Amino acid sequence: MEFQLTDEQRQLREEVRKFADEEIRPVATEYDVAEEYPHEIMDKAAEMGLLAPHVPVEYGGVGYSSLENAILTEELFAADPGIGLCVSSAGFGAEALMEFGTEAQKERVLPEVTAGDAVMGSAISEPQAGSDVTSVATRAEKDGDEWVINGSKMWITNGTVADYFVVVCETDPDIDDRYSGYSQILVEGDREGLTRDKITGKLGIRASDTAELRFDDVRVPEENLIGQRGMGFLQLMQFFDETRTAVAAQGVGIARGAAERALEYAEEREQFGRSISDFQAIKHKLAEMHTNTEAARWLTYRSAWAVDNEAGDLTALASMAKEFASRTAVEVADEAVQVHGGAGFVNDHDVERLYRDAKITQIYEGTTEIQKNIIARELLDEGV
Repeated sequence: MEFQLTDEQRQLREEVRKFADEEIRPVATEYDVAEEYPHEIMDKAAEMGLLAPHVPVEYGGVGYSSLENAILTEELFAADPGIGLCVSSAGFGAEALMEFGTEAQKERVLPEVTAGDAVMGSAISEPQAGSDVTSVATRAEKDGDEWVINGSKMWITNGTVADYFVVVCETDPDIDDRYSGYSQILVEGDREGLTRDKITGKLGIRASDTAELRFDDVRVPEENLIGQRGMGFLQLMQFFDETRTAVAAQGVGIARGAAERALEYAEEREQFGRSISDFQAIKHKLAEMHTNTEAARWLTYRSAWAVDNEAGDLTALASMAKEFASRTAVEVADEAVQVHGGAGFVNDHDVERLYRDAKITQIYEGTTEIQKNIIARELLDEGV
């Protein structure tokens, strides 16, 4: 079966690439150095319809498919992963509302996010709970017609800028089933008892806001429960194939951005009286970088297609795409710095930033090791 993008998808790619080249690339180093959230660029992204574009049209979104989101994400991350993550993460947690939320929750939150008037965050990880979601200790207890939340969350994207959080809490600690007893609850960012501390000094994606959240008797109304009580973990599992495909697209974007910059530099840089692109060692590096990036792209597209068509091999494909594309991002960015030589070791050139940014794709949304476990489990049909 021949696969090719539609005219609309190719147009999307060109429009987002133009936006990224004109609005993101010129200021990427500035925001990286300052570790500053790009509010002005977010406003422009909202005008372009780039914030939470997977949200259905009736709630202000564009209703993009997973494949279209992958195309969009690649273009943003090829320009700059830090700002790219700010744009692509504006609707973190929206999937939970779209799939399990009440109509009132959807109508209240989603249009604000797609219009750029609000930002969402997904609060899952904790100081002691990363890959093992069932170690979540943040507790939500019923008190009359309210939920009272206590605990802390760590490494939360959009932590200090989000207006809404989808928070994973333990609501039924007495249940023996390790996969039950957890719920997702919508928490407004201005609730009393919620404190947020920005995390600085990150290796990469510095423009993206990351924070620790602390909940001290935070009260929200009972109608903020998302979906069925005690089903939060199982709800989360339904989105990992989609979100891991999105991270694969991030990896493809980083790899492509690094490979393109390496090619450009190799053609410009001269040593021993000729362009370094004339040397076989450099030619081989460029060939491998672009080949592996293309391979990662098509595996990612295959995974995105599987998400859109609910294919039976989706879970394995999503983990394959995430593992391979993130590894490719790290390796290609490494080689891009090598092609640049000493010039690639300072932030005068984008490859220094891409090299630092690439690593996170092997960590969030499930580490490389977790992806390999999932792939093997699917191959061996071992179940959960």
